[in-house]
Amino acid sequence: MPHAPHAPHASYAPRPTRPGAARTRRRRTSAALLASAVSVCLVAASAPAVPLGIGDRLFPYLGNPGYDVAAYDLSFVYPGSNSEPLRAVTTIDAWTTADLDRINLDFAHGTVESVDVDGDPARFRTAGEDLVITPEDSVSDGKWVRITVRHTSDPVPADGREGGWVRTGDGLAMANQADAAHLVFPCNDHPSDKAMFTVRVTAPDGYTAVANGLPAGTRRAGGSTTWTYRTHHPMATELTQVSIGRSTVLHRTGPHGLPIRDVVPTQFRAALESWLEKTPAQIEWMESKVGRYPFEAYGLLMADATTGFELETQTLSLFERELFTEPVYPPWYVESIMVHELAHQWFGNSVGPRTWSDLWLNEGHATWYEALYAEEKAGKPLRDRMKAAYGASDRWRAAGGPPALPKAPEAGRKIGIFRPVVYDGSALVLYALRQEIGHPAFERLEREWVGRHQDDTATTEDFVRLAAEISGRDLDGFFQGWLYGEKTPPMPGHPDWKPESPAKPEPAARPGSAGGVGRAASAGSAA
Repeated sequence: MPHAPHAPHASYAPRPTRPGAARTRRRRTSAALLASAVSVCLVAASAPAVPLGIGDRLFPYLGNPGYDVAAYDLSFVYPGSNSEPLRAVTTIDAWTTADLDRINLDFAHGTVESVDVDGDPARFRTAGEDLVITPEDSVSDGKWVRITVRHTSDPVPADGREGGWVRTGDGLAMANQADAAHLVFPCNDHPSDKAMFTVRVTAPDGYTAVANGLPAGTRRAGGSTTWTYRTHHPMATELTQVSIGRSTVLHRTGPHGLPIRDVVPTQFRAALESWLEKTPAQIEWMESKVGRYPFEAYGLLMADATTGFELETQTLSLFERELFTEPVYPPWYVESIMVHELAHQWFGNSVGPRTWSDLWLNEGHATWYEALYAEEKAGKPLRDRMKAAYGASDRWRAAGGPPALPKAPEAGRKIGIFRPVVYDGSALVLYALRQEIGHPAFERLEREWVGRHQDDTATTEDFVRLAAEISGRDLDGFFQGWLYGEKTPPMPGHPDWKPESPAKPEPAARPGSAGGVGRAASAGSAA
């Protein structure tokens, strides 16, 4: 295996004290997910290296058992071309949850030069999309371990793979949902394992680098600059964002003094400013619905790239620049999509899905607030959109599965889980719930949900239990039909709503990736 050139060594902070949040994360992944995986993990060092996973129903080989990541430190050196590999160093601080002879990381699109475990060289090899590390000495349960991987990070897409680095007109950005962070850096690539992040990017003069979180210093030397950013809240790997380009960073202040920084291609700054000015008021609107914004900063990364989607990367949402500069999109629609990605900061980022089957909680809520904003600010009735979604819901369920029991993606199309049923089909569940328990109880539920699970992950079962607690009612039968039924139940309060004929052509699914929202609209969103 050819060796990559060394990236500069980063100076890492002392190993953290075992935090209470990490204990919570140890409990988060259920015994049912881990039981079979752990038995495979605790293998003798002489056995063949194999790819592992935590047994996610939709992505069984994502994530790895036996440890809980507390912090990532990522260092990238950008060569000045977005078609050449970046030199990189990834350091992971993790807490072991089993005795480990081997440590598996997810990593599939770069060349590994060396691996150290607790400062000592370790053997490594690849197996499937895993980097399998064999330390000199086994690591016992209940210990801190530090893993340092020197590697390259290739921005040219892998054959048959989607996501990871996005090549823009002037550099790079990231789109790692759902399973593509490990195409960029070695990691435990599953949303159940949140961690703190430090990101360092070195780029030639003339480029600007921005990442999740807040700035933590810059250093200029030898015709290049190194930018450092740190998150102040834990983050899933799929939400990592790094922008490298000939960009301008615009600063403004949001509610409660919240730092808002937007990243735009310098040549389009004037055309984009009027859109960016809307963000503080949009944050205020979301806070009026669900409570205080949950992170240390926010902003929009307007990438000069054609992706077909927008994405809720934590504290720095990814948008296509053309969404704001092409006149084909009505202004009310553009603003509602901005709110969709903003809403994800609460629903999907602060409160993350414990498994990918819980995706409806992310996308249903983001679509709900997108539609509610369009109703309140642009006079687009929520009821009309939900009635249209009700008509299509049976077809969406047949094509993609019920909202909380989605069908697995097709081979080579892992972002295929982002179907209409998880967007408007899941917002429809929330509409039915509001009809069932009433507006006041529903609004209390929304606030309590994001407050109780902030900086953590949660499941569909958690949401069902909280809804019953807030409403004082047994809602098991209601949720069984709405979340898991092959057919859409009758809509409370609207006995006249009927599913449309199966013979009617199926509306196109939202294109592209993920969690943000695709360019095409689902039921009613751009009509």
